[in-house]
Amino acid sequence: MIFNFVEYGRNLDLYAILDGVVLAAAITVLVLLFSYRRNLRVLVMLLSVAVLDILVQVLAGLSDKEILTVARYVTHYAMIVCIVMSCVVYQSDLKAIFQRIANPRGTPAFNDGLSSDDELRETTAEILSACQDMAKQDVGAIIIIDSEGSINDTVLDSGTRLNAELSAALLESIFNTKAPLHDGAVIVRGNKVVAAGCFLPLTQRNVNKEMGTRHRAAIGITEDTDVLSIVVSEETGIISVVKRGEIRRYMTMDKLKDEIEEAFGISPSAIARREAKEEKKHHGRDFK
Repeated sequence: MIFNFVEYGRNLDLYAILDGVVLAAAITVLVLLFSYRRNLRVLVMLLSVAVLDILVQVLAGLSDKEILTVARYVTHYAMIVCIVMSCVVYQSDLKAIFQRIANPRGTPAFNDGLSSDDELRETTAEILSACQDMAKQDVGAIIIIDSEGSINDTVLDSGTRLNAELSAALLESIFNTKAPLHDGAVIVRGNKVVAAGCFLPLTQRNVNKEMGTRHRAAIGITEDTDVLSIVVSEETGIISVVKRGEIRRYMTMDKLKDEIEEAFGISPSAIARREAKEEKKHHGRDFK
């Protein structure tokens, strides 16, 4: 049975108000999600279909006769289809949300406590060394740092799972032009290379003509997931980083180090935030 908004309005009570609060919260979450992902056009489409659905139901409910029967069913099920499609497209974001709920302390489920701050600093140094060497030799590379475990299994399974300890030598051997995995991306979690030779979604935005498929892939994956992409250009040796769909080129080793440490959560600012959070938590326990 299609929902009758007119009858709902006539019987407004405390439960109806609670419904409104839940609806407002859901809309707020949607707005924040799509704003964060820079997909406001998708949000506008969803809201337009929802408003159209509500409008048709209200108009139908105002009449004593059975009117707009086809329109009511079309808009109702169109809304359901849009919701299902959004869940499919943003499944990695939903997965990340549930992982954070399951791990309230912020420890990614994949990590199992293997990567300490010192190990992550060593990993950072290995990545820097590999990028510097590959840039000098004009060896193309794309490295994805997935600290939140937000990349889904579809992307990982498109390559070869390694679960190997990261080193500069390993990265350089993977991206060697004669190696079978050099065309894809390397996925890094903690101090591990989880997979190599992975295929990433390409951005549909217009990008600088100087940037090729690697750069488009690096931008594309950051539009849908909370990761840091590092790209070494095969043509120019220029090192770039991408976060949230925004690319920054001509990275120096110092700037690249800052970006990697921030992605790993071991930069001075990240450590300060973590310590402040822990201190606040301890104060809360003492207060109780």
